[in-house]
Amino acid sequence: MVTAASVTDNTIGIRLLDKVAEHAPTVSRAWVDAGFKRDLALHGAVLGVDVEVVKRSDIRGGFVPIRKRWIVEQVNGTLMLHRRLVREYESRPESAVSRTLWASTANIVRRLTGTSTPSWRHR
Repeated sequence: MVTAASVTDNTIGIRLLDKVAEHAPTVSRAWVDAGFKRDLALHGAVLGVDVEVVKRSDIRGGFVPIRKRWIVEQVNGTLMLHRRLVREYESRPESAVSRTLWASTANIVRRLTGTSTPSWRHR
């Protein structure tokens, strides 16, 4: 889901939960970071989705991979290997969505075929 940067986390989360409930009614749990407020958890409860906040460690400083959050970071990192997603060139959300779908498809094809294509960073 692509939105303007000015949209709050809760607004995005509520819209996303609505879409998930509509398209995948068997989803029963969602993990979110600490930026989401209680409104999202209440909305999730209405939809039958348990919204769990996954917090970072207050004990250890620096980068510490957290199991649930690491999956998202890993996906975003592999998408950033595609040149058009490194910087925001698009002025329309639809264009940004299409670029992300192209990059995701390229990643899936590489995994399925076992091939590796040099990225634009490796000459």
